[in-house]
Amino acid sequence: MKNYYLLLLLLFSVILIAQPPANYYNSANGFTGYALKTKLKVIIKTGHNDEGYPSLWSLYGNTAFRDNIYENDNTILDIYSENPTGNDPYEFTYSSNQCGEYANEGDCYNREHLVPQAYFDNVAIPNGEVNPKHDPHHVIPTDGKVNGVRDNFPFGKVNNASYTTGNGSQKGSNLNSGYSAGYSGTVFEPIDEFKGDVARALLYFATRYEDQMDEFYNSATVQSKAMFDGSINHVFSPTFLNILLTWNTIDPVSTKEMARNNAIYNYQGNRNPFVDNNSYVTAIWGLPLGISTIDVFSEVAVYPNPSNNHMLNVHTTAAIDVIHLIAINGQLLQQIKNPILENGTYTLTNLPQGFYFLKLTSQNQSITKKVIVN
Repeated sequence: MKNYYLLLLLLFSVILIAQPPANYYNSANGFTGYALKTKLKVIIKTGHNDEGYPSLWSLYGNTAFRDNIYENDNTILDIYSENPTGNDPYEFTYSSNQCGEYANEGDCYNREHLVPQAYFDNVAIPNGEVNPKHDPHHVIPTDGKVNGVRDNFPFGKVNNASYTTGNGSQKGSNLNSGYSAGYSGTVFEPIDEFKGDVARALLYFATRYEDQMDEFYNSATVQSKAMFDGSINHVFSPTFLNILLTWNTIDPVSTKEMARNNAIYNYQGNRNPFVDNNSYVTAIWGLPLGISTIDVFSEVAVYPNPSNNHMLNVHTTAAIDVIHLIAINGQLLQQIKNPILENGTYTLTNLPQGFYFLKLTSQNQSITKKVIVN
């Protein structure tokens, strides 16, 4: 019994660690729509310190930017080379693979602005304001070659690919139908595992830099301008807003995003509210117009939970591609590819005591369950 209460205390502590400080979002309570976005802007602007551009290299040394989920080998977690269900085509060591020059994929990693730097670089930064060029909530470590290939193009749903990365990310013409209808120009599409990460980074940018979004739009001449509508409230053009809202829905907030959000808060003093409380997205912008992907995890159960026999049963009607058992520190303990389910159930055995995240992936969708083994 003592061990059980200890585990419950550990669970409570982990939940606190993964959450913002107490009362952080209190001033936004009761607001919806663009008024809520403005309240969130004030919150995440307060205490936001500009740590400069060179210091991003040091931040990327934090374990939150390393691969502690998939291969668990402490290499840089790059959204353009990470293969969630197999071997990565190449990997980057934090201390020795920073760009420099590059010619091919896998040569080095650099600092990619998910909202391209050219989109906002012609606007003078007001006194006392931080430079979005330096903000790691949207500036992430990625392969240098692919960053160059993506260039200043918007994110979207590729129809015909002209370039495909080692992990299947693509550049090409946008699919002018379904949830991405309304645009046929060139776009870049990350794999499904990271679509939500990208969407929430862009929604953060639209909120944190709300007051300047119209200036950015009016000064920009790059292709990514198509993503925006020139306003400071709605911010995104209809096609690309629906793409981002759809990606936010089909790829929910993950443990890696929570860890990264915490690390950035410790680094520069502000958070991504759409990682902390994803319901803010629909409270501001509403639901996507349509999602073509069926929820494959409409029926899933993990039992017994808590478990007292060092085993867990996973029952689902979905065909599971991979099961990840992840420790509270983000370390991947088990990766089970294409598990064979008997009557819809797979059993994990010989589990040590502890609190874990159990992540199931199927058809590029995933769901994460919190579990206790005592």
